Amino acid sequence: MKSMAKMKYHYGLKVRIYPSDKQKQIIKLNSDASRFIYNEMVAINKELWQLKQVKLPIDTVQSRIKQLELRQNAKQMSNHFQFLGDKRIDSLTKANAIQNYRKAWNAFRKIHTAGVPNFHRKSYVWRYQTNCQYLKQKEAYLTNGTVRFEDSKHVLVPKLGRLRVKGSHQRILARSAETR
Repeated sequence: MKSMAKMKYHYGLKVRIYPSDKQKQIIKLNSDASRFIYNEMVAINKELWQLKQVKLPIDTVQSRIKQLELRQNAKQMSNHFQFLGDKRIDSLTKANAIQNYRKAWNAFRKIHTAGVPNFHRKSYVWRYQTNCQYLKQKEAYLTNGTVRFEDSKHVLVPKLGRLRVKGSHQRILARSAETR
C-alpha cells in the first residue's frame, strides 16, 4: 500500500455524528482518558525538570528520574493506572494523547509562539480521536479500513460501532480512486 505522501489525494473529514447513549458514555470515557494521559505527561515532565535541577547525584533522585522516564509511554502508564486498562478505552486514544503532547512540545521548541504545554481542563466538550488502520490490505479506500463508511449515512468506528453521520463527505465517497 502507498504511504500518505505518495498518494495523489488524502483528505481530513469533519462530520457531525449522532451517537446513542451507550456510545456517548464510551466517547466520554475516551475523552477523559485522553485528557488524563495528557495531564499526566505534563506532570511527569514538570517533575522531571525539577528533579534534573538537582545537580548532586543523589540515589533517590536518580531512581525517581528513571522511573518517570519509563512511565512516559502508553503501556507503562496503563500498567501504573489500572483504570486505563478498561476495554472500552481505545488504544489509539492513549497513543494520540501522548503524540499530541509531544507535538505541543515540538511546537514550543520550534516556533516559540505557543507556551509550554499546560494541563487541560475538564470541559463539556468531549473529543474522541482515533486513527484508521489498513491491516493487510493493498489499497486504501474510505470503505475498507478500521474506520470506514458503510453507506452515505453511517460510519463504523472501533469501540463505538456504527454511528449515524452528516456532513460534506458525500462527494468524497463518490470517488473511485484510492483515498485515505
